[in-house]
Amino acid sequence: MDYLVNLSMVKPVPGLDARMEKAGVTIRRALAPELELVTSWVREKFGSGWASETTVAFARQPPTCFLATRAEKLIGFACHESIARGFFGPTGVDEAARGEGTGHALLLACLLDLKTMGYGYAIIGDVGPSAFYERTVGATPIPNSAPGVYAGLLKSAD
Repeated sequence: MDYLVNLSMVKPVPGLDARMEKAGVTIRRALAPELELVTSWVREKFGSGWASETTVAFARQPPTCFLATRAEKLIGFACHESIARGFFGPTGVDEAARGEGTGHALLLACLLDLKTMGYGYAIIGDVGPSAFYERTVGATPIPNSAPGVYAGLLKSAD
């Protein structure tokens, strides 16, 4: 099921920025020379489908992929405008780095970028952790949205 986020309600969270700084985490827009490194990492951690969507986010100008780094190492990513205009995702945080607010910070970076681009609403496609999105950005389910844009997606032969 897809979820809808009212971007007029999405604001920066100063306390979250402080948490990221305390944890030594930097959230920033990806740079083109990082394409291979990032997509390889995403493929290894989350699969080829998400790596493909991340490639599309890198192809946008400016890239619509945000990275979470610590000590110049990738620990998480989030993209928007990959599968469709106005859509958030994919996103993922390395298992060892979860629980610090990194996923929330990446989500906000993308949603605030969509808001700056002029969108009034964002769609989170095929939501996994719905309670997280409901709690952090007030996302609400979109009735009759399953299977959504991923309907008919090709599957691997293996």
